[in-house]
Amino acid sequence: MSFDGRTYTVQIGDVTRELPIFAVAPNVKIAIFNMLGDTEVVEQSVELLAQRVPVAAEVILVPEVKAVPLGHALSLRSGLPYVVVRKYRKPYMVNCLETEVVSITTGVPQTLYVDGKDRPLLEGKQALLVDDVISTGNTLRGMRKLIAAAGGQVVGEMAVFTEGNNGEWSDIIALGNLPVFTD
Repeated sequence: MSFDGRTYTVQIGDVTRELPIFAVAPNVKIAIFNMLGDTEVVEQSVELLAQRVPVAAEVILVPEVKAVPLGHALSLRSGLPYVVVRKYRKPYMVNCLETEVVSITTGVPQTLYVDGKDRPLLEGKQALLVDDVISTGNTLRGMRKLIAAAGGQVVGEMAVFTEGNNGEWSDIIALGNLPVFTD
């Protein structure tokens, strides 16, 4: 990825941020949203998203790493437990649920895991899938497969931002949409 110095301005409630625009492929650039360590952005996002949590939701499922603070804060606000979907299997993780996806950030297949200790939180439950940015939908598809493998159902999908064609994401509860730049 390369940065040419340009930024894209986003507004999340009362918070404004300048997102750096990076080339991710020939003639394709995206604004990089990274909420890690930005407590103000996490809190403002959760304040706005918490109002839209589906009533039927019993658990929040969130992929590591950048969306974990969002999942944690949303769990605190909503009172729902949250489960982190891991991208690497640690030696202490046993009896995992797993599925393979292709990540936009790495461009290669990767396996998503739910630790066996978290399976009871998902089994037969109504799940809310939460991510920081939904770009291709591959991580969402992987999380859907994990919930199905646990015998649960997805009752909502939520992100701070969707990316690209906003019409593709009409079912996603989001605070905004980030454009894809093709200059």
